[in-house]
Amino acid sequence: MRLQLALDVSEIDEAVAFYSELFDTQPNKRKPGYANFVIENPPLKLVLFENTDNAGGINHLGVEAETSAQVEAAEARLDDSGLDTTGVNDTVCCYAGKTETWVIGPDQERWGWYVKTSDEADFGTDEIAEFKSAVKAGVGNDSGSAYCP
Repeated sequence: MRLQLALDVSEIDEAVAFYSELFDTQPNKRKPGYANFVIENPPLKLVLFENTDNAGGINHLGVEAETSAQVEAAEARLDDSGLDTTGVNDTVCCYAGKTETWVIGPDQERWGWYVKTSDEADFGTDEIAEFKSAVKAGVGNDSGSAYCP
């Protein structure tokens, strides 16, 4: 497994140049407004999204698993602990097919556990946005979790 850090940046080409130098590696995947690095040392999945409205901010955090079984185990553990999750879903996001689950942290930070299952030509959807809106509104949350209003 490796930790994922997804950042919003103001200018994708400048950010790619900076992080390529910082981690001495080139992007694993590059699309308009998007770059994805697989960094071996330290083990990190760094993802950049061109987004001038939140430049310098965290887009989301995650854990890249090696298997769907690891994602399912993480989702079961999170659910058993009383945290609301999206459940395990097969989806396309960030130019990749994924099996994933999401949870919202105490300060509304988005955390995903996922395994990449394929490369895709399209960006896909942001299924966590609907889940985040429901959690903020308290819809479907009876767990008393600290991150819900």
